[in-house]
Amino acid sequence: MRLDTREKQIRTYYRALFRAWGPQHWWPAQSRFEVIVGAYLTQNTAWTNVEKALANLRSAHLLSLTGIRRAPLVELERLVRPAGYFRQKAKRLKLFVEFLDQQYQGSLTKLFSRPTQQLREELLNLHGVGPETADSILLYAGNHPVFVVDAYTRRILARHDILPEDAAYDEIRKLFEQALAPVAESVAETSDGKQEYLAKGFPGAAHPPSAMSTAKRTALAQVYNEMHGLIVGVGKNYCKKSQPRCDECPLQKFLPASN
Repeated sequence: MRLDTREKQIRTYYRALFRAWGPQHWWPAQSRFEVIVGAYLTQNTAWTNVEKALANLRSAHLLSLTGIRRAPLVELERLVRPAGYFRQKAKRLKLFVEFLDQQYQGSLTKLFSRPTQQLREELLNLHGVGPETADSILLYAGNHPVFVVDAYTRRILARHDILPEDAAYDEIRKLFEQALAPVAESVAETSDGKQEYLAKGFPGAAHPPSAMSTAKRTALAQVYNEMHGLIVGVGKNYCKKSQPRCDECPLQKFLPASN
């Protein structure tokens, strides 16, 4: 399939899903640091488990840079245990705070003022940070315009014969970024990049509005944000690994005839 054809499909999917479900208000969080903690905790686990770990940290008044910095490692392990791999994740959170303290004087503002590509490389050099985690931090905490690729994205692309499921992460990321740039331009022209909350329940993967989901961002970052949330909605509710519910999916009409 030609590149321009794939890009057109991605734009069509975005518009179809946004019409169906509206804004997703993803990532649900009250602060930039909560987004970062969630990005680490969500590795290899369901978001429902992450929410339990975040609730533990919040109840212990440790869901902050100061809290993670001063918490004994064993206590941090206990609190994040619901998210799985709790020893690894607790240690990685400590390492992130050490990195921030050493390189950016503990300032997230200084961290996120770095150019996107340079900061992405720094994050990828941290222990336990892969492309999906780095890009989640960049997009959702730092409002840098990078698209986040997850397992749902790969599954949907493969089932729609756009790219194979084992395509390189950056190939998928760049496809979405190129495809959605024209959408962001039209959003910026019509609404200054702001897409209002629609009072229609929480379809897809939507969450109630939060401080971070309603934060001011560029139109490009907003569209990447929305598309990732919409894809999570498709994967979570319809494009399941086993027993997919294609007949009920908003993208059903776009499936290849062979599927």
